[in-house]
Amino acid sequence: MDTEARLELVRGVGEEIITMEELRQLLETKQHPVAYDGFEPSGLAPIHFGVFRALLLQDLLKAGVHFKLWLADWFAWINNKMDGDLEAIHKVGEYFIEVWKGAGLEEGKNLKFLWASEHMDADYWKRVVQISKITTMNRANRCLTIMGRKEGEMKEVAQYFYPMMQCSDIFELEADITQLGMDQRKVNILAREVGPKLGLWKPVVVSHHMLMSLEGVKQPEGYEENQKLDIEISSKMSKSKPSSAIFVHDSKQEIAAKMNKAFCEPKNIENNPVLEYCRHMVFRKFDVMAIERPTKFGGSLSYASYQELEAAFRDGKLHPADLKMATALYIDKLVQPIRTHFEKDKKAKELYEFVRSQDITR
Repeated sequence: MDTEARLELVRGVGEEIITMEELRQLLETKQHPVAYDGFEPSGLAPIHFGVFRALLLQDLLKAGVHFKLWLADWFAWINNKMDGDLEAIHKVGEYFIEVWKGAGLEEGKNLKFLWASEHMDADYWKRVVQISKITTMNRANRCLTIMGRKEGEMKEVAQYFYPMMQCSDIFELEADITQLGMDQRKVNILAREVGPKLGLWKPVVVSHHMLMSLEGVKQPEGYEENQKLDIEISSKMSKSKPSSAIFVHDSKQEIAAKMNKAFCEPKNIENNPVLEYCRHMVFRKFDVMAIERPTKFGGSLSYASYQELEAAFRDGKLHPADLKMATALYIDKLVQPIRTHFEKDKKAKELYEFVRSQDITR
């Protein structure tokens, strides 16, 4: 695959890329650049984790990128996930691995599942201190929102370690590319600044889109100075709000019921979670989206691109109820392999039952 084709695949993953010139140079000089994304083990897996993340990752692997999925167990501990119980956090991390396996992500030379706690040696902590010494308190405060919490919610000194540790992760993993959500861009930008100061490199930042809550757009909550990005972060799908998210264990009926309640105004293509799921998941996996309708309502339709679907909805040629019904069917197809894995694999099923029994908090 030539550089242009590889570049196009990576560009399709990134909502924002810093910078395109650096990405092109990286792909021209390195056949298998390394990228990473980190995850706090913190509860049941919604589709943005189990489906969307897997779809993005598959495109990166096609581009020759080698990927490291970072199980951020100590980060979850600092962020008080699973009530700060490290044993429970570790079991949730094992459950995450089973979700990835169900989504078709198998460990190999181009994909690794790694535990943060197994890499925190003396060199790691030395780098954390080095990064801390060249980062101002104001900058650290601004970075704290990567934890999914606003500055006023921070109550423990340990939480100030979090962004310095996440910045250190990038260099520990020898990541050429940081490939996380838009809500994590602050610490990735920090890494670009501190890397050269420490005699290290400046990673390319490829930030992916954050799927919207089924409830639609929300008022900004103070995660970012940039209001547009703040709205996106405030409105993202959250596993701590089950009614706003579809989970990889939801049945076909549950997916349809949740989708039926989703925000989807007629002809409105702005901040529409149903259209967003079509754009970022359905058309990333399927070449055509078919919508079955009775003849009395105009008969069945099919769309060969998201742009066609969006135009039909905007022009009133596609009713929200028909769009919701079809989207639910396609989301169910995407979820089915993961659901089946947990039904058939004994270890996966036991881990799911454990996670399901826990109280999930923010």
